[in-house]
Amino acid sequence: MFDLRYHVASLAAVFFALVIGILVGVALATHGLGNTERKRLERALDDANARADRAQEASTALTIAGRANGEFVKQAYTAVMADRLEGKRIAVLFVGPKDPKLLESVNQTLTDGGATLIRLRAVKVPLDDAKIDGILNRKPQLASYAGPEKLRDLGSEVADEFVLGGATPVWDALQTQLVEEESGTWGRPADGIVVVRTAKPQMDGTADFLRGMYSELSDRSIPVVGVEASTSKPSAVRVYQRSKLSSVDDIDLQVGRVALALLLAQAPEGSYGTKETAADGVLPEVLPISTPGTGG
Repeated sequence: MFDLRYHVASLAAVFFALVIGILVGVALATHGLGNTERKRLERALDDANARADRAQEASTALTIAGRANGEFVKQAYTAVMADRLEGKRIAVLFVGPKDPKLLESVNQTLTDGGATLIRLRAVKVPLDDAKIDGILNRKPQLASYAGPEKLRDLGSEVADEFVLGGATPVWDALQTQLVEEESGTWGRPADGIVVVRTAKPQMDGTADFLRGMYSELSDRSIPVVGVEASTSKPSAVRVYQRSKLSSVDDIDLQVGRVALALLLAQAPEGSYGTKETAADGVLPEVLPISTPGTGG
């Protein structure tokens, strides 16, 4: 990629040449300038001009190389992403308010890979334990999830329903308490889950609920990936790691979208991205897409 330092060097050299030129011009116009001094100033001007020319040539070459590299990355991205997620049904779970920019990056990944977003839910946190217990206790089939000691079990059941779709009695009963925003239907099971934590770290009962939810997601046979932007603070990667969920810490970058697509396509689990917490590197291994008739 093109380095701004070369632009600075080029401009500095040109500026230096201009300054020397002005000084030489002034000196040459001054009466009584000796021949030795005149030649010294002329050599300094020639040297400055030569440096400016070399810097400009280097800058031009790097600009051309940068454009070529950019085109290569664009083509490579398209080649890696094409059909990578063809036919897969993906569900997105926000813990906290929906973030339009993060959702846009996730949607871009799914679109470029050929997947479909079947549903999105944004979970409202922190939970109001008392109101949730009041609702659960009024429904005999759900009363076993009531009580502060059952919040982890409740989180597990919420995650199970989110993955499987179909009948969702807990989500239906707790709609006003759990759901901050939603789209899509419960009709079909998901082939993969993307988790996005936008809320601050939670405490007490809400933390127990989330631990149960993350634990259940990590036990599923489908890929589950926690994502965040390269600028997200505080980071949720440590939470995903403790819950044994894969993670991508730079979903706002093109390389992060590739990492998410690879993980949703059953690449080896791990923590990927550009932050120090990316224990497994920038990207999972990029393997060819197996298609019928290729022997893959």
